[in-house]
Order: sequence, then C-alpha cells, then structure tokens
Amino acid sequence: MGLADVLLLTGSIVILIWGAAHIAPTRSVVKGFGAISEDNKRIITMEWIAEGLALCFIGVLVLAITFFDGSNDPISRNVIRLSAAMLIIMAVLTQLTGARTPIVAIKLCPVVKTAVAIIFILGTVA
Repeated sequence: MGLADVLLLTGSIVILIWGAAHIAPTRSVVKGFGAISEDNKRIITMEWIAEGLALCFIGVLVLAITFFDGSNDPISRNVIRLSAAMLIIMAVLTQLTGARTPIVAIKLCPVVKTAVAIIFILGTVA
C-alpha cells in the first residue's frame, strides 16, 4: 500500500464518517426549525438525509475503488477525481447556503468537503 492508497483511504473514511454524522442528528435538526408544517418537516428530513447519504456514498465508492482496484487504474483515478469535483460542488453549495448560519458544524462542512476533495486529488497524483 503506497502513499496514494493511504490518502484515498483516509479521505474516504473521513467523508464517510462526516456523512454518517450528518444523518445522525436529523431529528434534532428538524426540531430546531420550530413549528413548521409536516410537509416542511418531511422535506428538511429528506434533504438532510440525502446529503448525508451522498457523502457516505462518495466515501464508500472511493474506499471500494481503492481497496479492490487500487489507485493506479486510469478509470479509478477518473472516478475519484469526479468524486472530488462533487465534493467541491457540495462545499460551494454549503458555503453559499447553510454555512451562513451560526451553526458551527455547518460552517465546518465546506472545510471538511474541500479538504477531502484535495486529499482525493493528491491521492490520484501521488
């Protein structure tokens, strides 16, 4: 296992944990919106879980690619780079929306996503 694989596995585990940590507080996040309609509660729940699942999927995808195929395969590198691009897109979206709130965890979200994206890119060139 080389440096590239260590970087990719580390980034995968970090974003997988971040995604799971995103899903875990869903109920309390929805309650934090106060008295809103049931439809709005469902939409917030859906979106909150969907982002967490997307992060978990990216983590599992890169983890599986790295574990089973290695990081030297050109197709694997492209999938990992596309995963990094998606994390950057999600980081920008979060920075423009949720990170403007006073909630510290949401302010950290773009930083974590961007850091993992950089780790993924480094893992494809190391």
